[in-house]
Amino acid sequence: MAVREAFIPYPRRDIIQLCLDDGCLGKESAQMFQSFCNLLSAYYHIQFHSFLEDIKENYRVFNPNSEIQPLFEEQLQEREQMARQVVHAFKHILERANYYPVPNEVIQQSLQDQSLVQLKTEVDFNDFEDLLCYYRSDVSKTITTKKLFFWKKERTIDIFERLVLLIRFKGKGHFRAKAKKKKNSALDQQFEPGKMYVYFYKNIPKLDLDLLFPNTQTSMTLRDRLMLIAPAIGAAAALLIKTLPNILLLIAAIMIAVNAPSALQSIEVEEDKAQQIMPVLVATLSLVIALGGFAFKQYSQYKSKRIKFQKDVSDTLFFKNLANNTSAFQMLIDLAEEEECKEQILVYYHLLTSSEPLTSEALDTRIENWLMEKTGKTIDFDIQGPLENLAGIKGYTSAGSELQTLLTYDGQNRCQVMPLQDAREVLDYVWDNLFRYNSRPGEA
Repeated sequence: MAVREAFIPYPRRDIIQLCLDDGCLGKESAQMFQSFCNLLSAYYHIQFHSFLEDIKENYRVFNPNSEIQPLFEEQLQEREQMARQVVHAFKHILERANYYPVPNEVIQQSLQDQSLVQLKTEVDFNDFEDLLCYYRSDVSKTITTKKLFFWKKERTIDIFERLVLLIRFKGKGHFRAKAKKKKNSALDQQFEPGKMYVYFYKNIPKLDLDLLFPNTQTSMTLRDRLMLIAPAIGAAAALLIKTLPNILLLIAAIMIAVNAPSALQSIEVEEDKAQQIMPVLVATLSLVIALGGFAFKQYSQYKSKRIKFQKDVSDTLFFKNLANNTSAFQMLIDLAEEEECKEQILVYYHLLTSSEPLTSEALDTRIENWLMEKTGKTIDFDIQGPLENLAGIKGYTSAGSELQTLLTYDGQNRCQVMPLQDAREVLDYVWDNLFRYNSRPGEA
C-alpha cells in the first residue's frame, strides 16, 4: 500500500481548473473565484519573497559560493544568531513544502549497509555544527544488480524521490586539531570549515545517503579487497615457482662474488654455471621483468577499481543534483509557496461550496475524498496549516467597518468562509496595505 503524504503532485493552475470544472460555481462565481485565487497567490508570493530575502541576508556569511565581500565583519555572537535563523527558516520552509525529517537511524543504517556503488564509507559526524536532512515521497523500486560475473539479481530498494540536506561545518580550529591528532599537516577536505552547505537531490536510495556528505571517506569493501589480494597471492606463488631456478642462479653468483663457494653445495647449484655471467644476467633481468610486470598489473587493477568507484560516486551526485546552496533555498521557497496556495485554495473552495459549516475533521475528509475522485491519488491533506493561514488574513470590506477574517469558526467549532465578493475585498485591502508609505494626514 502506498504511503500517504501531504504533498499535492499537481500544479496550482490545474487545482484551480479542477475546482472550476467541478460544476458547483456559476459563471459569475467562477470568474470571481479565479480572481480570488490570483489575489491570494499574489499575496503569498510577496510574503515568500520577503521570507527568501531574510534567508539570503542571514545565509550570506555561510555561503561557500559567495562572491560578495562584506564591508563589516560580523562578530561571533552575531554569526551564531544568523546561523540559528537560517536553520529555523530551513525547517519552516520544508514543513510548509510538505517535507519530512529523515530519522537519524536511517542515516546511520546507510553507513552500515552496503551501498549500491559497493563502497565502504565512513562519515565523521563530529565535523558538523548543524545537520538537517528532509525528504518527500518514500517509494520502493525494483532494480537489477550484478551479483557475480554474469549473474544478475533483482533487488527492491527504498528511494527518496526528493531529498534536502543542510550541513554547517565546524570552524577551522576543529579541523586543525583533527589534523594534529592524525599527525597530518592538513586533512584532505572538499569543503570549507565554518560554511553551510545545502543540497537538493532527486531519486536517492536510502542505502546511498552516506555518499551525499562532503566529508565521506571511501574505501574498497572486504569483498573487493579479497578479490584483489587472492589472485595476487596465487599469481605470486606461481611466479615464484617458475622463476626459482633463476633466483638460485642469482644467489649463487652473489655468493661467488663474496667468496663463499662452500655455500653453493647447500643450494645445489654447480659452480661453473654460477660463474657464467650471461645466465646470471638473464636470470636477474627475467626476475626483475616478471616481478615488475606483476606489480604493475596489480597496481593497474587497483587504480582501475578506484577510478570506477569515483565515477560511480560522481554519477550519483552529478546526475541527481537539483540545486545547491542559495539556489536550493530559492527552489524550496517556490515549492513551499506552491503548496501553501494549493492547500488554501482547496480549503476555501470546499467551505464555499459546502451547504453547511464543516468541522476541520469533516473538511479534511471531504478534500481527501475529492482529490481521490478527481485525480486518483491518495493524499493525506494537511488541514491545520491552511485553516490557520486563512484565519490570519484580515481586512475590511466595503460594507463593514470592522476588521474581518477570511475564515471564522462558529460556536460548535465549525469552519466557514466569507462570500467571494467580500473575500476579494479583504484580499484587495491586504494587498493595498502591504506598504503604507504614502499615507495622508488623518489616514490610519
